[in-house]
Amino acid sequence: MINESLEQITRRHFLQECGLGLGTLALGSLWGCSGGNKNYFNAANPLQTKAPQFPGRAKSIIYLHMAGAPSQLELFDYKPELKKLDGQDCPQSLLDGKKFAFIRGVPKMLGPQAKFKQHGQSGAWISENLPHLSTVADEITFLKAVQTDQFNHAPAQLLMHTGSPRLGRPSMGAWVTYGLGSENNNLPGFVVLTSGGKNPDAGKSVWGSGFLPSVYQGVQCRSEGDPVLFINDPQGINRAERKASIDAINEINQQHYKEVGDPEILSRIAQYEMAYRMQIAVPDVMNINNEPKHIHEMYGTHPGKESFANNVLLARKLVEKGVRFVQLFDWGWDSHGTESNLAIDIGLINKCRQTDKAVTALLLDLKQRGLLEETLVIWGGEFGRTPMAENREGKKNPFLGRDHHTEAFTIWMAGGGIKKGFSYGETDEIGYTAINGKTSVYDIQATILNQLGFNHEQFTYEFQGRPFRLTDVHGKVINEIIA
Repeated sequence: MINESLEQITRRHFLQECGLGLGTLALGSLWGCSGGNKNYFNAANPLQTKAPQFPGRAKSIIYLHMAGAPSQLELFDYKPELKKLDGQDCPQSLLDGKKFAFIRGVPKMLGPQAKFKQHGQSGAWISENLPHLSTVADEITFLKAVQTDQFNHAPAQLLMHTGSPRLGRPSMGAWVTYGLGSENNNLPGFVVLTSGGKNPDAGKSVWGSGFLPSVYQGVQCRSEGDPVLFINDPQGINRAERKASIDAINEINQQHYKEVGDPEILSRIAQYEMAYRMQIAVPDVMNINNEPKHIHEMYGTHPGKESFANNVLLARKLVEKGVRFVQLFDWGWDSHGTESNLAIDIGLINKCRQTDKAVTALLLDLKQRGLLEETLVIWGGEFGRTPMAENREGKKNPFLGRDHHTEAFTIWMAGGGIKKGFSYGETDEIGYTAINGKTSVYDIQATILNQLGFNHEQFTYEFQGRPFRLTDVHGKVINEIIA
């Protein structure tokens, strides 16, 4: 009995019985299986500046998401053959075995509702709907064969920003701040700005931290009123009293940490201290009133109002101050044709007028300040639009519109080590599906991380017993677009 008991606890017995297992662990280490499991989380200072896995070309990200999915066929993907088919019945081959959000029966083909011209030395095709952006075509790489497997807004937005169409995964901005921290101790590493009157369909989960520590979730700021809710001290409480209250709260948190050892408590302490510093730093950086007149004219901003243009100018100010990831969501880009503001010849044009000038100004402004090469700017939606008109439930819609489309849409990138004046990928003659240079959502994510200095396959976080990553088990870097 004694020998049997000793066999359960002696090191000699353990090594005899588990030799093969230890050998496997050693071999796995030699093969680099655990090389990516570096822990980037320092609970005592979770937003400290951290080095990437290798030197990155970009230091910060500005992601411009046009929530609702703009029509690539009226903006970037010029298809003269589609115009010849306008009004004809859609071929059955384009419908068989396909899923659409609203199309039923046999819809009519719908030709491009905009005129196109080639611009810049690159000869990029850009429609008349974006007259300002066309002037900076040679700064941009267009990805024209992006695909997704989600045809409803919320799951498609989640997939684009968290790597999963289901709730619970960290957003891209959370991953980036987890890996790199912030360059400004007085500001969050990840800031979110919204416009268009509504949040994206997926809600605030598209800037959440998921299973990452909560300090990495996006901080939503506003371009009208207080930039952050409750940023001011309560009435009757002065600055010294606020500091004393935070010190008292953190002292209790320190005692709690000594008792249970939960690192999230240290993160909470850091967040309280960050919030205190933000009370001074945020109102200053979020104030666009002190920008010179020519900058306001350049962006088309109106201080004191909530607008996309104001948010774009704020994005430039934020990355200039060291914020790592700025996410802009502009709601209202759905183009079903069920009403005028959802029509591709009315609503889409209005959205372009509201955003075109500011987006162009952002690229020019970053460039003149020497920031474009280290700031990666991304523009796009969550999927594309069909080359046939939407006939909701088999009936013709009152306005011109296109249904959701997963097989081909356009995203563009600029700065951050991306090629200038370049187009990658191609769709067929009617813009229905990608025929070369196919790009997935995971490829986009892998490329963004690569430009920041991370191998997306090795940049992980341990959760529930296994390493998770933004790109899950998919994705490849789009080397063809890297300068």
